[in-house]
Parts: sequence; structure tokens; C-alpha cells
Amino acid sequence: MKIAVVETGGKQYVVTNDTVLTVEKIEGADAGKKIVFDKVLVIDDGSTQTVGAPYIAGATVNAEVIEAGKGKKIIVEKFRAKSNYHKKRGHRQLYTKVRILEV
Repeated sequence: MKIAVVETGGKQYVVTNDTVLTVEKIEGADAGKKIVFDKVLVIDDGSTQTVGAPYIAGATVNAEVIEAGKGKKIIVEKFRAKSNYHKKRGHRQLYTKVRILEV
């Protein structure tokens, strides 16, 4: 079983075949579209391990977009005691859900 570490959205993810990930929004990624992660840091096939510096040249991980949407709403509130100051804001992070097809 091949294992890889890919970087996307400033974060690193450990993936294998058929792994489903929720990552930061990928521009132009619509449901059903194929995408390629080319920032591969590590590949381990069980017997040998290849480590990039920082990325492995020519290594790719293929994936399919399942859906793109908005995450759960979070409330951000700023408050200062005794000064009648408060701000309340909401935020919904955009995400892309992908399934890894081939490492």
C-alpha cells in the first residue's frame, strides 16, 4: 500500500488510495473534475521511502473532486468588559472535498 504526504492550502495531508479529504478551497474545482496534487513531500511504498527537498520532482497524486461548498458557521465575538464594546461576526470557510484515486 502506497502512502504519500501532499501539501495543499498550506497544510500537509497523509493520503492513500481512496482516502477522502476535506481541504481548503481549490480554485476551479467543480464536482466530478479530476485534479492533480504536484506538491508531494514523501512517498512510501512499503519497502522504500522517498523524501523530497522540499518536493519530489515529477511525483503526482491524482484525485477527483466530490463536492465544493461552505463549512459550518462559526461565531467570532470580540468583547471588552466595562466599556460597552462588542462585535459579533460569523464566518463560513470554503472547502473542497476530494477522493484520492492514485498515489
